[in-house]
Amino acid sequence: MKKQTLGIIGGVGPLATMFIGEMIVRRTKATKDQEHLHTLIDNDTNIPDRTAFILDQTKENPVPVIIDDARKLASIGANMIAIPCNTAHTFYDEIAEGSPVPVLHMIRETAKRAYDLGAKRVGILATTGTLTSRMYQSALEEYGLTPVVPDEQIKEKVMSIIYDFVKAGKDVPSEEWQPIEEAMLALNCDRIVLGCTELSIVNRDLKLNDKYIDSLIVLAECAILSCGYELVD
Repeated sequence: MKKQTLGIIGGVGPLATMFIGEMIVRRTKATKDQEHLHTLIDNDTNIPDRTAFILDQTKENPVPVIIDDARKLASIGANMIAIPCNTAHTFYDEIAEGSPVPVLHMIRETAKRAYDLGAKRVGILATTGTLTSRMYQSALEEYGLTPVVPDEQIKEKVMSIIYDFVKAGKDVPSEEWQPIEEAMLALNCDRIVLGCTELSIVNRDLKLNDKYIDSLIVLAECAILSCGYELVD
């Protein structure tokens, strides 16, 4: 397979964008610079908030900006696009139609990973936008898995972790995360999807256990394989 160049539409959020770049390097089987995946990263912080638009469509639509970024990356050599933002995948069909090159689908890939791991009841931790869109619920159900959505109190706590901590550049204390984990385990989840790329930063910093499926790492690994490279053992 001919090696492909990956374009990353980032800025959604900025820290998660830098982290997926690092994950791609760390997860690629390579012994020298020239064996790594050629990656073009557009950390476009001007993309409007995805959740805000899903919940209130009088807000600015992020889709035209994302499509413009995909076209821009394709024009400078990207053969494939990755978007390290779960909520943006609510608009996947529209984005894929407007992109000149294929767009990876992190939510479907994450659901497949849960299935491959033998999960049955899968908790979903994500923005209210992603949960409202039911993208994860539908993807998991397609694999015969039971999606488990937290109650309103935990949803609000997750949103606070995403917006008040990670997007604000603040570290997440373990005592802030513990009630979220306990609530999901009380719902008998055998796996828990980190369905927001800001939560991948929490995973990195708090070193969460292997019950969690990190959608950002899934996307990084999918990108490596789809571009013709190998994963480290």
